[in-house]
Amino acid sequence: MRAARLIKMVLLLQSRPSMTAAELARELEVSERTVTRDAQALSEAGIPVYADRGRTGGYRLSGGYRTRLTGLARSEAEALFLSGLPGALREMGLDDAASAARLKVSAALLPSLRDASDTAAQRFHLDAPGWYQEPRTPELLPAIAEAVWDDRTITCRYRRRQGSETERELAPYGLVLKAGVWYLCARADGGFRVYRIDRFTAVVVSEERFVRDAGFVLPEFWEERAADFARSILRTEVVVRLSEAGARQLPYATDRAAAREALDAAGPPDAQGRITVTLRVESPEVAHGQLLPLGPEAEVLEPGELRDRFARTARRMRELYA
Repeated sequence: MRAARLIKMVLLLQSRPSMTAAELARELEVSERTVTRDAQALSEAGIPVYADRGRTGGYRLSGGYRTRLTGLARSEAEALFLSGLPGALREMGLDDAASAARLKVSAALLPSLRDASDTAAQRFHLDAPGWYQEPRTPELLPAIAEAVWDDRTITCRYRRRQGSETERELAPYGLVLKAGVWYLCARADGGFRVYRIDRFTAVVVSEERFVRDAGFVLPEFWEERAADFARSILRTEVVVRLSEAGARQLPYATDRAAAREALDAAGPPDAQGRITVTLRVESPEVAHGQLLPLGPEAEVLEPGELRDRFARTARRMRELYA
C-alpha cells in the first residue's frame, strides 16, 4: 500500500514543477503529515525530493530526475492500453499520434510486459454506436477536434433543429461521443452549450487561442446536461396500471429514471395485485411504442386518447391472430 503511494507521489512530482503538501495530500488521499513522512522516506531512498519553504513553497524533484515505467504491473500496463479508443481517435484524426504514443510506452516497458497492448486488444473492444445504426463520421470533426486540442476559437455555421442556419463564434472545450453521435461542448456568449457535430455546415479554425475556465470539468458538465436533456423531453404524463411483471419490465421499456420515480411514488397493489403509476414520457406517441411491448402487463388508464389507441391496437392484433 505505502509502496504504491510512494511511486504515485514520485510520478505526480515528475509531472509538475512542484506541489504543495495540501495538493499531494488531496491526490494521495492521506494527511499532510503522511506526505511529509513519505517525502522524507523517498529522500532517504536516494530520490531527490526537496521541500521549498514559504507561502509559495512545496515539494519538487531536482536535477531533472525522471523515473521509467518499469514499475508497472501487467494488469496496469494492460489497463493503460485499454484507455485508448481506436475508432474515436481515428475519426478525430489522431490515430497516428495515438499509435506513436503506444509505441513509445511499449518501448519503455519491461520486455515481459511489451505484449500488453496485444493482450488488452484481444480481451476488450469498444463498439460505441447503437444497434441498427450506420456509424457516420461527421466531415468537420477533425477540424473541430484540432481546435479543441489547441484551445483555438472557431467561427462556424450551425444548422438548427428547425433547419435554419446561424453563424457563431465558439470556444470549443471538449468532445463527447454518445451512442455513436459526436457532440461539442463549447462556450459562447458567456455560457456553455452542447452542439451536435453533424449539424455544423462550415468551420474555420482561428489562430486566436482562448483561456480555459479552470472550473470547467467535461465529465461533470456532460452528466449534468445529459440529465437536464433527459428530463426536459419528458413533457407528458400517462397513468398506467401494472402487474408485478410489468413493474419489473418498466425500467427497461421507458426512461429508466422516470420509471424508477414513478414506481417509487406508487401506492399499494390493488385486489388484483396491480399498482397504478404516473409516468413521465416524451409524448403519447412515444409512450405507445414504449409500453406496447409490455402487452397485458400494462394497462393505460390516462390520457383517454392514448388508452383508445391501445384498445384499437389490441383489436387489430386480436383480428390478426384470431
